[in-house]
Amino acid sequence: MTDSQTFTVFILSDGTGETATSMVRAGLVQYPEKDVQIVRCKNVRTEDQIESLVEEVFSKRGCIVHTMVSPEMRNSLLEKASEKGILTVDLMGPVLTALDAYLGNESRKSEAGILRTVDERYFKRIEAIEFTVKHDDGKLTSGLEKADIVLVGISRTSKTPLSIFLSHKGWKVANVPLVIGTPVPEELFEIDQRKIVGLTIDHSSLSRIRKKRLEKFGQDPGSEYASLAHIQKEIDFANELFKKNKRWPVFDVTDRALEETAAEIVRLVAARIEIPYGAML
Repeated sequence: MTDSQTFTVFILSDGTGETATSMVRAGLVQYPEKDVQIVRCKNVRTEDQIESLVEEVFSKRGCIVHTMVSPEMRNSLLEKASEKGILTVDLMGPVLTALDAYLGNESRKSEAGILRTVDERYFKRIEAIEFTVKHDDGKLTSGLEKADIVLVGISRTSKTPLSIFLSHKGWKVANVPLVIGTPVPEELFEIDQRKIVGLTIDHSSLSRIRKKRLEKFGQDPGSEYASLAHIQKEIDFANELFKKNKRWPVFDVTDRALEETAAEIVRLVAARIEIPYGAML
């Protein structure tokens, strides 16, 4: 082989092959003068695929780097490649063997493509959290149509805690505060009404919550914000809106655990928009 020759590294994976590709590229930085092509072969999960790919690698005088999870598929690949004299590098096998020895192989799932599934769930949660933070407390009303759930209620009805909790489960949540004298955003009535959920609370409980919050920040707990009379006006204002929009289910969060309310909201909204319950939990 001469320096002008083109080398070919075949990445074989039962998933996306991204892990192996990243590692190979990191290694190739050490060989800047070499002309190396990377061929990524994804979703390799049958004996026929392996046999066909080994023939292709042999014809191009390439080598194989693989991340096959299944022991059977790894052994098959090693056997066929050895018959052709092809160099193979197993990135996954040694790691799994070591982890089996340490953790016990009875608990391992030899599931092809599981890393991609985990990554997709992770990035979906991150996207949901970012969306939810941007749409917290009515800060941003544009893009409400992209929300999976929209929570509506007066101040201190658990809108933000519920939103953040649900976003960590992969739900994009927006919440819109109801304030006396402030028009409700028109965008709220233009989106899919099945996604909207109203929140309410007992006026005495809300008064206690608001007083504690005011005290926490060194403010007067006897202010109008925490008075029973003012709170009742706010609750009446919200109830009137809920009555006009009968498609919005209303949840009473009084003395209820956050997780319990969140689970019920998910169950209801998932049924309404026809997403299997638990698909995003």
